[in-house]
Amino acid sequence: MLRKILVPFMLLLFVQGHAQRANQNQFWENVRYGGSLGLGFGNNSFNFQAAPSAIYDVNPYYSTGMGLQLNYAKFGDNKFFGYGATWMNFFNPIPMIQLSTELEQWRVNLSNDSPLVGTLEENYWLTSLFLGAGYTQGNITFGIRYDVLFDDQRSIYADPWIPFVRVYF
Repeated sequence: MLRKILVPFMLLLFVQGHAQRANQNQFWENVRYGGSLGLGFGNNSFNFQAAPSAIYDVNPYYSTGMGLQLNYAKFGDNKFFGYGATWMNFFNPIPMIQLSTELEQWRVNLSNDSPLVGTLEENYWLTSLFLGAGYTQGNITFGIRYDVLFDDQRSIYADPWIPFVRVYF
């Protein structure tokens, strides 16, 4: 009697566990990784930027993902340090065209040293919302994006229009 109940129950657990492992493997097969890395040197200046990210291909037309971002810059006696996260959505109506939305949340720390007034520090949160369009060829997308929340007094970007290159593997 116990055997008649136990064998089907064990078989059900085995089939359910196998299906769950197959779904987990299928999820990771649809994840792609990418990001950016930047390094700049100039006359009494330095800049380092890193932004790793991962996206999940929901279907051939839509992908969503998240990323981290870190930026450090020093220009003379002025320093900038920013870090945060981004949420990305990519829509490909046809394989070579990509439309995007990117919501970035930054924590900004500025330090300006002045011989007249000393060190001035400013720390604040900054939100950017980019709408973009690009041309995709293989794993690479070239395009331009526009920050609809751009504030020329507080933004970390010089202009609301920013060209981009995305690479995901």
